[in-house]
Amino acid sequence: MADIIQLLPDHVANQIAAGEVVQRPASVVKELLENAIDAQATSITLLIKDAGKTLVQVTDNGIGMSVTDARLSFERHATSKIKAAEDLFNLHTKGFRGEALASIAAIAHVALKTKTEFAEIGTLLTVEGSKVISQDPAVVPKGTTISVKNLFYNIPARRNFLKSNPVETRHIIDEFHRVALAHPSVTFEMIHNGSDVFKLPASNSRQRIVNIFGSKTNEKLVPVNEETEILKIEGFVLKPEYGKKSRGEQFFFVNDRFIKSPYLHHAVSSAFEGLMKNGVHPGYFLFLEVDTHAIDINIHPTKTEIKFDDEHAIYAMLRATVKHSLGQFNIAPILDFERDKGFDTPYEYSKKAPTTPSIEVDSSFNPFKEKPKQANINFPFKRSSSGVERTTSWESLYVGLKDEPETDFAIGNIEFESEEVTGNLFETTETETAQLTFQLQNKYIVSPLKSGMMIIHQNLAHQRILYEELLKNITVKEAVSQQLLFPLQLHFSKPDVEIIEKIREQLEHTGFIFSQLKEETIEISGIPVLIMESHVVNLLHQLVHDIKEEVPDNGFSQNDMLAKSMAASMAIKTGVSLNKEEREHLINQLFACKEPTVSPTNKPVFTTLEVSELDKKFM
Repeated sequence: MADIIQLLPDHVANQIAAGEVVQRPASVVKELLENAIDAQATSITLLIKDAGKTLVQVTDNGIGMSVTDARLSFERHATSKIKAAEDLFNLHTKGFRGEALASIAAIAHVALKTKTEFAEIGTLLTVEGSKVISQDPAVVPKGTTISVKNLFYNIPARRNFLKSNPVETRHIIDEFHRVALAHPSVTFEMIHNGSDVFKLPASNSRQRIVNIFGSKTNEKLVPVNEETEILKIEGFVLKPEYGKKSRGEQFFFVNDRFIKSPYLHHAVSSAFEGLMKNGVHPGYFLFLEVDTHAIDINIHPTKTEIKFDDEHAIYAMLRATVKHSLGQFNIAPILDFERDKGFDTPYEYSKKAPTTPSIEVDSSFNPFKEKPKQANINFPFKRSSSGVERTTSWESLYVGLKDEPETDFAIGNIEFESEEVTGNLFETTETETAQLTFQLQNKYIVSPLKSGMMIIHQNLAHQRILYEELLKNITVKEAVSQQLLFPLQLHFSKPDVEIIEKIREQLEHTGFIFSQLKEETIEISGIPVLIMESHVVNLLHQLVHDIKEEVPDNGFSQNDMLAKSMAASMAIKTGVSLNKEEREHLINQLFACKEPTVSPTNKPVFTTLEVSELDKKFM
């Protein structure tokens, strides 16, 4: 039998490795930004076009590379970060595998410009599909600029699996956030299709969070700080009232490296136990410092998962630290039986100096000098020719009451109209009187049928009703708005405001009226008649989250997603009690819909239970 095992060519091996390291343009952004951080850069600029599909360019002012290093950087397993296997357990840098640039160069057109501080001239290196096209001297500033063009140009199947531009842009922004939050002392700038997205000056951790997520984030943060022999914890958690249904603002950093850890997330969530509603997740920005020998980073190709030597101890410390911070800043309720709140100084007087109260005394006052004026007051009861005649006894008011004869207007002679209903304007049949509905567990509406009963899920039914009405309003553009006496001013991050700006026209067709849209502020003067003013904030937050997760293309699909998201936020929730009229109105509206059987998310709205099925239960 002939030999069938053979070595793969280098360019094929690099493409296979690229499948692990480079999944989308955001993966390229992550690797290039981390390389810039390792190069000791203090200023980094990220430039992308068409969500990174056409161009991803990272420019830094780091130490740069020599001619030889520039050439070797595109070889597999070539790195300056480690030299022996033992170094894997003492890592202080980001990239150490030596596969990132080689994998990127295998599936894109890469141009590298670099120069060290003391070199007179730099290097320009061009690589296409793992093949070095040219390497020439070039006049470039100190640092490194890497341009990645036409990603996946030689792997069409992988390129076809990329999502739409807004989705890929969101993933790039997420990676940008993770690197920028971990290194607040570095200046970052992000430019997309010629427009500035972020300009982040060098600052501290708190200011960096505020610069990314908006100025109103500052009042939401609760500091967290603890240091032990095993673990050092710094950062912030968001106050419980600012929790969200989506897991957006949740960041763990271990030794300035972003990680994903459901185990540590559970520790933070348990610290918020009792302070948040079910289904609401806390937000946090936590920076952990652990001994490099106590963690293993090299367990995942993207290095977003870490293995701890003592997970239970870190879990307990993290949970206790977050809980202590919530109690220390009076976020969580505390029990102190010896403390009397009556002696607490009001906040506005806490910093004022005490002053002696002034007392005024009337030295001429004599309470026995003359009779009080109240002694001359008399109460008139009978009129006389001179004006008022006074009575001497209260018993005289009741003289003669018992002797007065009964008149025709005595109470006993009053006849009342009968309240008994003698007849109905319309004849009611037996089937109409039997149509009674009732609510089960404040979740289902049960209605009898001739053949059995029908059980309706009230939340899904209301979603279907609202969905068709909203979709009609968006399409026909004839929605009704209710004007607000005082406009609502809502605060969002800059990317979220841009998302709302893109769907502003569709929102106005549903009944919203926007009087102002700034970088981080939205002012609403009118809302749809179907929602309450207090629900607007949650509705818009959920809508922005849904768009970030799906981001459909323009046209009907975007209107469809918008109607689905708004219907889910506005629908009657499980646990809400409905009276008889509300239940019947909901049923009538449901069966007036075009598709009453399924919800907007294709879940069954109701089910029927036949009498024969009930009979089988008793056989």
